[in-house]
Amino acid sequence: MAPLFFLLLFSQIFLCTAVDTINSTAPLSGTQKIVSKGGRFALGFYTPPQGNNTASGTGNYYIAIWYNNIPLQTTVWTANSDLPVSDPTTASLAIGSDGNLVLLDQSKNRQLWSTNISVASSSTVAVIQDGGSLDLMDATNSSIVYWRSIDHPTNTWLPGGKLGLNKTTGVSQRLVPWRNNANPSPGLFSLELDPNGTTQYFIQWNDSITYWTSGPWNGNIFSLVPEMTAGYNYNFRFINNVSESYFIYSMKDDSIISRFTIDVNGQIKQWTWVPASENWILFWSQPRTQCEVYGLCGAYGSCNLNVLPFCNCIKGFSQKFQSDWDLQDFTGGCKRNVPLQCQTNSSSAQTQPDKFYSMVSVRLPDNAQSAVAASSQACQVACLNNCACNAYTYNSSGCFVWHGDLINLQDQYNGNGGGTLFLRLAASELPDSKKSKKVIIGAVVGGVAAALIILAIVLFIVFQKCRRDRTLRISKTTGGALIAFRYSDLQHVTSNFSEKLGGGAFGTVFKGKLPDSTAIAVKRLDGLSQGEKQFRAEVSTIGTIQHVNLVRLLGFCSEGSRRLLVYEYMPKGSLELQLFHGETTALNWAIRYQIALGTARGLNYLHEKCRDCIIHCDVKPDNILLDESFVPKVSDFGLAKLLGRDFSRVLTTMRGTRGYLAPEWISGVPITPKADVFSYGMMLFELISGRRNADLGEEGKSSFFPTLAVNKLQEGDVQTLLDPRLNGDASADELTKACKVACWCIQDDENARPTMGQVVQILEGFLDVNMPPVPRSLKVLNESPDVINFFSDVSSSQTSQMHNSTASSQTKSSTSGGSQFQSS
Repeated sequence: MAPLFFLLLFSQIFLCTAVDTINSTAPLSGTQKIVSKGGRFALGFYTPPQGNNTASGTGNYYIAIWYNNIPLQTTVWTANSDLPVSDPTTASLAIGSDGNLVLLDQSKNRQLWSTNISVASSSTVAVIQDGGSLDLMDATNSSIVYWRSIDHPTNTWLPGGKLGLNKTTGVSQRLVPWRNNANPSPGLFSLELDPNGTTQYFIQWNDSITYWTSGPWNGNIFSLVPEMTAGYNYNFRFINNVSESYFIYSMKDDSIISRFTIDVNGQIKQWTWVPASENWILFWSQPRTQCEVYGLCGAYGSCNLNVLPFCNCIKGFSQKFQSDWDLQDFTGGCKRNVPLQCQTNSSSAQTQPDKFYSMVSVRLPDNAQSAVAASSQACQVACLNNCACNAYTYNSSGCFVWHGDLINLQDQYNGNGGGTLFLRLAASELPDSKKSKKVIIGAVVGGVAAALIILAIVLFIVFQKCRRDRTLRISKTTGGALIAFRYSDLQHVTSNFSEKLGGGAFGTVFKGKLPDSTAIAVKRLDGLSQGEKQFRAEVSTIGTIQHVNLVRLLGFCSEGSRRLLVYEYMPKGSLELQLFHGETTALNWAIRYQIALGTARGLNYLHEKCRDCIIHCDVKPDNILLDESFVPKVSDFGLAKLLGRDFSRVLTTMRGTRGYLAPEWISGVPITPKADVFSYGMMLFELISGRRNADLGEEGKSSFFPTLAVNKLQEGDVQTLLDPRLNGDASADELTKACKVACWCIQDDENARPTMGQVVQILEGFLDVNMPPVPRSLKVLNESPDVINFFSDVSSSQTSQMHNSTASSQTKSSTSGGSQFQSS
């Protein structure tokens, strides 16, 4: 009898957890939740992890919807974001007497939230759908839906949801971020369709300042979002009629989990869930840099892209609400540490007048007011004479002063609207250069002179001994074998990592010099979780790989959690630096063709000539380095092998890499050498055109270069694709050959792409190549005026092939796969 009782009890518990409906007799309370029929979404009481006081057992609870089928709890909608519940056991989400869905707090005997609509029938139910929407519908006729949560988004835009404007009611469906990571109440930023009726989306600060726009809809894409042409697995539609305008999207593959959000720091982001790494991949974000977000750091806060966190208070100020800054909410800004002289109303002779602190190369704040002044000194006096004046600047345009808070500052800024700002501070905040310190200095010098001399002698002897020991230790290991450096040695040869060459998601690179004056590049790896034994084994394998087009690994360091790699130094820097940030004299065509061929040879060596096939996984101009003669060398190969399971997570944090990722990365199928071929093709387009693939052209018009290249190649007009800085000086045959190779490399079906060995043979002239077809991901602009397909179709058979193939089988199938590539 007892086993039967427990079996019946378990069945009842299982049925309760599978319920997807709230009705008049079954409200939701406490730890209960409802789950959609397909198990994709759940609704219940939720508390943000950072907002829960585990010590006291209390916290703020909200009615929320989250993904039920992924291990990382991620909310997509909240109801009572302004009025949290302190104890969910005394609150309930129920159907009210008027048919509305309401949240009641019995402990305070009040209603916290309601759908607040006119319902034709008081007999209603609320159902959680597999699309992530909570629907309030008629209890007797499910086709009658009165209200949907997906039509009232908070900070997340789900597939099937509208983001737009009801022209009849004037109600805007927009995204608003959480206040901070522990508080889902509305923040200062918002994404919405232009309420004035134009077909463009704005991101605004405080409903007043627009700091990003999508550009108007041109029938295919939003004009300032060229990245839309580079997506793969989305169907986008923009609807614009008399009654409403809105943007809506759906997934071509329902198994892929994706969402758009606006985060607490004012950026809109597109995320895709990757089951293999159990993490969200950041696929796209706008604005591109965090400091482009208006007012991110609040009043008297300044943004700096080179430090974390991005926001810091300027000199003489400190955080106004430290608890908010700890939760990544900087919008509260900073407060003045010492009041100005005029603010204290002091007339004492001992009170010094205010002074000015010079802030060089900053983005000047908004709302400047012009003042009459013929010189910088006169401009300073004009500011001092007004207690409301907090700063001034003087330049070729005249004198400008700022009254009130200083907002939207940025350090190390060299763009338009930048300059030197003179910040007004209390005199005590700045050193007094007129005050004599001779007596103090004399006393100190007299007392410690002897000690300093003795200490200097001792330090000199120790330094010389350490220097001789270090030089001997390093010189003993420079005979050609892989060097196992000490961390202290690398600190010394890089002058304590003082000269930075570059950086990215894998780490930062510094310049160094060995005792024999050999220049080296030292890469300090970040976030590597491998053990020391495994790291040394993997590095030893990579260190044996040598090729004229691969950057040579000279040594490594593995001490505790520190992992560093030492490479030969490339004096010409990266291809990205030479191609996009170089001098006015551009790389000529002969050098570009040499770079394209040499890079292909290096990748072919990794794919086919090593004992184990090495897939680079991150081919882009940043990772192609150039020696003194502009010979290309592939760098960072083997990092995928070193990073192991963490590699896909690292890729999510890289800036700019998404333009080179093959569709397989997002589709979730195993990665083969053909992923490198795709990235090589995208890089080859940039080498040909001398500009980034997705860029703004003349008059601010957006373009996606691979689309233009395919069309011009089909028309036989490849000369127009050449970098205009070359003035047409290029071999027509080589240019055509390079364009065809690039187009074949970016085919959606990886089986249609050539191997890197075939690319080498084509560029060397040993293989002929046919005219490539237009990839579906690029063809969409001409075929579908109303729908933007972000991911190319992959048939089930192709998917099966990709799942079952290895690197060697991919090479074999591509080598024998058709007549596109024929012997010359």
